Formats: sequence, C-alpha cells, structure tokens
Amino acid sequence: MADVTTGEMKKTLSLTGLTSNAMALIAPGAFLWLTFAIQGATGVTGPAMWMGIVGALILCLATAVCYAEMAKLYPGTGSSYYFAEQSFLNNDKAWRYARISKFIVGWASHLYYWVYPGVMVGVMGVFTGYIVGTLYPNFMSASNPGIFFMMACAIFYAFSIASIAHRGVNSSTSVNLAINAIQVTALLVFAVCALSYRTNHPAGSPAYQFDSSSGDAYTYEFQTTPVVTNGVSTDTIVRDASGVPLPKKDASGNIVPFHVSYDAYDASGNFLAHPNALSVISPHKFSWVFVQATVAILILVGFESVTSMGGEAKNAKRDIPIAVITSLVVQGALFYCFEYFAANFLLNSGYPMTSASASSAPIGDMMILVGDYLFHGHGRAFMLIEALTVFLALIGTTLSCINTGARVTYAMGKDKEIGGNFGGLHAKNLTPHRAIWTLATISAIVGCIAVVYAFGDGAAPTAASIASIPQGFWSSFGYTTHERMAALPNTLLTVTLVSNFGTFLLYALSCLTCIVAFRGRPDHSFVRHTLIPIFGLLANVVCMGFYLAAPFIGLGTWKEPYLALGIAGLWAVYGFFHFSRIGKEHGKSALLEEKIVA
Repeated sequence: MADVTTGEMKKTLSLTGLTSNAMALIAPGAFLWLTFAIQGATGVTGPAMWMGIVGALILCLATAVCYAEMAKLYPGTGSSYYFAEQSFLNNDKAWRYARISKFIVGWASHLYYWVYPGVMVGVMGVFTGYIVGTLYPNFMSASNPGIFFMMACAIFYAFSIASIAHRGVNSSTSVNLAINAIQVTALLVFAVCALSYRTNHPAGSPAYQFDSSSGDAYTYEFQTTPVVTNGVSTDTIVRDASGVPLPKKDASGNIVPFHVSYDAYDASGNFLAHPNALSVISPHKFSWVFVQATVAILILVGFESVTSMGGEAKNAKRDIPIAVITSLVVQGALFYCFEYFAANFLLNSGYPMTSASASSAPIGDMMILVGDYLFHGHGRAFMLIEALTVFLALIGTTLSCINTGARVTYAMGKDKEIGGNFGGLHAKNLTPHRAIWTLATISAIVGCIAVVYAFGDGAAPTAASIASIPQGFWSSFGYTTHERMAALPNTLLTVTLVSNFGTFLLYALSCLTCIVAFRGRPDHSFVRHTLIPIFGLLANVVCMGFYLAAPFIGLGTWKEPYLALGIAGLWAVYGFFHFSRIGKEHGKSALLEEKIVA
C-alpha cells in the first residue's frame, strides 16, 4: 500500500491513553524480573540495589520535569528531536544551531530507542528459556537456557510486537491499558508474599532452600560429597536419577531440616542477604549506589515516550506534561521502590544473592520459594501464573518503545535528516510503518547479540551447572567452560549499557535543551528551567562517567562499559559522516543562514 507523505496522525489519545503508554514502558512487572538479575551480577555493589533505584529515580525526575516543561511549549511528534529544533529556532541568539542541535539529539536518541527494544526481546528470549526449562528440565536448563533457542525467541517476538505497532496507536493503547492493570496486581501479590515469607521466618527457623538445577525448593539440607576438580576439592550435591537433591541425614538416619539464616557475607566476602530492613534501604557505600543507579536507569526510562505522541494527543499541551510526571511517580516512586524492597528483603541463606546473580530469572526462583511455602508446595504453579503477567509486561514495554522510536525516526525522515523514506505514513493505518519494521529488524539483531553470552563474565555458570545442562543444539550449544565464559563480556549487560549510555546522552541533551527553550522567556522559572535542568544535566553525565571509572576503583570489570562506550563512539562517528552526507544531498548547511519562523 502506498505511503501518505502529507497526511497527519489521528488525534485519538486522551490523558489516560498517554499515561498508559508511558507506564507500559516503565513496567515494574517486567523490569523487576529483568533488572534484578543484571543488578545482582554487578559484583560487590549488590547491597546498594534499593538505594540505586532511588538515585536513578531522582535523576529521572529532574529530566522528566524538563520534558514536561518543553511539552507545554512545543507539543508535536518527535519528542526531544522536535524540542531541540523548536527551542533553538525560537532563541534570538542560538537559532543558527537549530539543525545541528536537533540532529545531535535525534541521533543520540536512536542509540537508546533502537537498542532498547533489542534488549527487551533478548530478555524475552531468556525469560522464555527459563519457563521452558522449568516445565521441561530434561530439554532445557531454566537457569541457563540454550543460546539458539533464546535467539529464535528474540526474532519471533521482535516481529510479532512490531505487527501490533503497525496497526496503530489505538491498538497499542488498548493493549497497554490491560497490561498495566494485570502487572500491577501481580506485582503487589508477589511483594506481599515475599514480605510474608521473611517476617514469618526469623533466623534459625525451619524454611525452604532453592535448588537451581532442579528448579524447586526443599525443606531439608542437601547431601553433599567432595569432588576434586583441577586439584581443588568442592562439595557437590548428591542427586537421584531425576536430578532431585538427596536429603542430608544425621547419625540416627533422620533427615536434617534446613534452617534459614540472614548472614550478610560468606567467608569469601560475597554478599548474601540483608540482616534487617534497614540494611535494604541503606546506601552502604555511595560508590555502590552510583554503579547500581547506572544499571537501574534501564527500569525507569520511558516517561518521555508520550512526548513523541503529540501529533496523536487530543489536548497535547495539557495532557502530555501530566502524563510524563504521573507515569514516573506511580511506577517508579510507588511500585519499584516497594517491589525492590520486598525482593531484597527476601534474600536469605536458602536463596542468597550469589544464587540470584547466577540465575537467568532470580525473581522466578523467589516466586517458587515463597509459593511453595504459602501455597503448600505449589510454588511452580504460582511462578507460572506470575510469569504470564511478566510476559505481558514485556510485550507492553517493547511495544511502547517501538512506537516511540519509530515516531522519532519518522520525524527525522520528514525533515530529510535520514534516508530510507522514513517520513511517510501507512496509507490506511497512518503509522510510520517503514520505521516500525526497520526497528523490528534491528531489535531482532540486537536481541540475538544480547543472548549470545548473557551468562558471560560475572554471570558465568559454574562447572557443575554447565555439566548439568541437557545436551542438544537448542539447549547446550555455546556453553564451554566456566573459565572461558567468565573471561568473555556479558553481552546482555553490554547491550543494556549501550542503551543506557544512549539514555544518559539523550537525557543530558534534553536538560540542556530545556535551558535554551526558556532562556529569556517571560514565563521563565529559575527552579524549573535552570536549577533542575542543570542538576539533571550533571547527574546524567556523572552517572555515565562513573560507570566508566568504576573498574579502576575495583567495582566491576572494564569489558562491558568500555565495549558499550566503543559502540556508542562508532555510532557518533557514523553520525558525523551521515550528517555531512545528508546535508550535501539535500543542500543543507550545518548552520542556518537565515532564521526560520517556527
């Protein structure tokens, strides 16, 4: 069907629809499942996970204020890209830089919007592998799903979700409204269950411990036997023919029950659990908070997504600013803080952080643990029900990001700042379909890269875990030795950081744009238009810089952040050449020669 190059998008979104789309991208049900594993694998910084969420939230709130304020001035399609153009065009001194400023902002936003959906479909591959491994442990390892299986899932999900986006924003909004209600309800249920388990199991009381190989929880101590590997003796769990760990027995032949403890660290200094509630919300070390915040930014981004839908909003100037702030406060300040507290408070000797960091889905493991206790051995069923809501939330957040990214690409295409005829709308659906399908292809590729070594570096499985993976092309291909996998970068963390670096750049530039937009205006507010944007600008730059500096002070490895920085650098270099080429192709100079009436 032919494109429409002169038509306009339909104005169908109310405040509820706008807020719902933003809330879908900041999806607590999805990101607790996803990001807890990534944050848990950041080495010694695990104890500061909750405070890292708070730090990222403060940074995002400062940036959200900037987006909300600019949306009042310039409601339209394109989000930061559009804001940059209008802000500079309407500035008496900086108007010459309108083209170059909007291109830099738009190009940086693509590092975020084109990589983020790929992270999501990669995570959906990991998630699906965990579920399949839980249901069919003889075919797939739940803790370490097969690489090619996860790739196939990533490709399938990328194009399936793009097909929903292709149909139009109304279809997406209806999906997101339903998903938001379901995931919030499921989130509250799990959080309450986790808190109930912790409060009803004081230190020394009989409890459950989780076994990652069998994917179930047991009320007894495990029988072990010493095994010598490379001259080192380690205790290995003894199992029956079906893989179930055998119980340890005392001198009288009685099964030894498992008694829970909440020791903070083991003999090697590895973080295990929080001894009390105060420990959960404490920063422990501020350097740890910075590291955690730089990863946690992934779970809070998306509040700005509705600013790309100004062309489809019924009352853009009034509703978009409200939707930006409301979505972040409700999802971030209320639900994320609550759910992360509950999950961290649950950690114990039966499921310590060392187990969480080695699992593809620690929240799923926790659901089985608390479900076995509360529902009399039906923990796996409880986890599967909750997992369905997580799956829906992942669909919602990926759908929302594809919608946002495609509209930014569409805005740049209309301005002839990128090639590929992205400036046209689908004749029937009035959606930027070329951008949507291109983004689906990119997401599939990025998703496949993300899962190649999703268990590399600090998340490398132990030799015993690798040996227990069912053999087969879909289940074990690519899993070598612990040493080799530990030496490789974690590809899921790497692409996450690429997306996060794009986010930091975009948010920092947007804060700067807000200062330009309101400079010299009669409605200028020092707090909203200078103080908060400067804080947001500095916070974004510092967080990105700290992650790059962290390996030099013993926090994490250099592999993932510097590999991500290299990718971001290549994107910037390519952007420079693209900007020059597209300018010559369309007769555009880098600096405007005469002021355009905006």
